[in-house]
Amino acid sequence: MGSGAFTLALVLALSTCVTPVERKCQLSGLWRNEQDSLMEISALDDDGGFQGEYLTRVTLAGGCTRISPLRGAQQQPSEVAWPTFAFTIWWNTFSNATTAFAGQCFVDASGREMLSTMWMLREAVGSLEEDWKATRVGRNVFTRKRTPKGKILHSLSPPCEDAALPVL
Repeated sequence: MGSGAFTLALVLALSTCVTPVERKCQLSGLWRNEQDSLMEISALDDDGGFQGEYLTRVTLAGGCTRISPLRGAQQQPSEVAWPTFAFTIWWNTFSNATTAFAGQCFVDASGREMLSTMWMLREAVGSLEEDWKATRVGRNVFTRKRTPKGKILHSLSPPCEDAALPVL
């Protein structure tokens, strides 16, 4: 076998053993979960902290929802391609509850970013006897929504007279 054929065979053999570089997951941006709730996360601070806003489609008491603030922190993106993160939401404008989320950012084989999260919601109750019903636990998967640059969550928030969320 000639040197050209040997080189070609070697290149082909090595190229099947090399895995492609994993795409890093970026937490900032607009996200939607399977219940159509929307979340917009700002750029990360140097220490991994972030803030943003959350517009839920699900409420404890029904009725109109409002955009609620969120604050969180992420493992430094330079350390791993798929960082873990946590954030809290205080439903201060329409509910007496707080929710804490913890999760990890992933990129699937097709390049789609997703946030796999677990959450725990704590609702205020009037007595210790009601404590048993005050905490709920669940899971959400968020997928990135491609949108123009800049904050857009306020433009997607329905007025209280029209509780239906717009479709992206």
